[in-house]
Amino acid sequence: MSEPIQLDALGPTGPYRARSRLTVTDVAGQPIAELSQVPRLYVNRTIAALRKGPTLSADQRAAALAEAGRAFASSTIAGMSVAEYEHQVSRVAGMPLAGVRAATQRTAEAAAEAYRSTRFARPEGAVDDWRDPLTRRGRAVWTRRGDVFAVLAPANHPGVHSLWLEALALGYRVVVRPSRREPFTPYRLVAALRETALGEGSVALLPTDYAGADDIVSASDLTMVYGGDEVVEKYAADPTVLPQGPGRSKILLSGDDWRSHLDTVVDSIALHGGTGCINTTAVFVEGDPTPVAAALAERLGSIPSRRPEAEDAALPVQPADTAANIEKHLFDRAADARTVLGGDGIADDLGDGSAALRPAVFQVDSPDAPQLAVELGFPCVWVAPWSASDGVAPLRNTLVLTAIGASEELVDQLIEEPTISNVYLGDNPTHWLAPGIPHDRYLAEFLMRTKAVIRD
Repeated sequence: MSEPIQLDALGPTGPYRARSRLTVTDVAGQPIAELSQVPRLYVNRTIAALRKGPTLSADQRAAALAEAGRAFASSTIAGMSVAEYEHQVSRVAGMPLAGVRAATQRTAEAAAEAYRSTRFARPEGAVDDWRDPLTRRGRAVWTRRGDVFAVLAPANHPGVHSLWLEALALGYRVVVRPSRREPFTPYRLVAALRETALGEGSVALLPTDYAGADDIVSASDLTMVYGGDEVVEKYAADPTVLPQGPGRSKILLSGDDWRSHLDTVVDSIALHGGTGCINTTAVFVEGDPTPVAAALAERLGSIPSRRPEAEDAALPVQPADTAANIEKHLFDRAADARTVLGGDGIADDLGDGSAALRPAVFQVDSPDAPQLAVELGFPCVWVAPWSASDGVAPLRNTLVLTAIGASEELVDQLIEEPTISNVYLGDNPTHWLAPGIPHDRYLAEFLMRTKAVIRD
């Protein structure tokens, strides 16, 4: 057996190998890497050092980000080729290899477009620099709310790391605490960024325990934190923290012609193994939901179980005991729902200590059934009835809502509903993303503010 890969912390003076190291295993329980766990003192010293780091010009930042994106997607970094990196992510996160590859390209594209994307968020009446001639008559200047931005990263999808690149584009120094389960993506991206003009003084990787994570939040000016409802609740009253909670993305099928939109619904549920917060977890049907649930079960049930690194893998894979726990949790929550697909269990043993999480389809009797809030990291969908008299209420608390066949009046209400972050109309899957389009509002709305300036 080969020696575990050493994933060091990346601080302001270079790589740092801590005495405390966490073993990173693959989905079969085999050791793959050792992740350094830095002490709290190192956390605070690193963030203090980042504050003293240089701020490059906007053009320099944009060029460095594009360079890092190209390296991330094509170069050997820290001795690991792109193919090796993608294989390791697939094995430790259990994400289908095709999804990891797509995330690699998305991250490179996001890096190249990061600075341009921030322009979409800047108020039209604001300028970037107090030296702009318009400030002689009085103008708003768009400026950072702080200097150091922290990210407490998740492990559900490597593509999430494309989102915080905009902070670097805006001149922030960034510190990333990687997930213990999938540290390869942030390590590779941070290492690539540090090889550009941004250098070691602009971005750091700080693997640490929960106490160290709290120190990262308190020592940084602003923080983006990923997690479940408990994370959202913990930081709800803290204006310096942007919680990124469950997506609970939904599809509304209004009218009688749902069959011609079935491809969109299946793709929204199952793309890249259904691991993202923008994968659909609830489908609301105007009329009888039974034929829709049956059609989804037929399509989703045909997806094969494969090890995650297989070329045709399309389902997520977890350690067998973890998959069994997910299965139990699911069926505990589904007690009052009708099982359309998955009644024999969703944990499919692959014979090496891991199990594929097979699709599940459930039908509920009410548009406000509590199961509609259940979100799990595999293709699991709840199908519910909906009528115009139910209105917007069942569709609230949604990251992405794809509305197919909705009336203009309903669309107006969906756009105005503050708890629905994104509204897609027609055959646009809930996982659609593009540079310059907000994921959950523009990140720059959180990172920046306007400041009035007038000068002689």
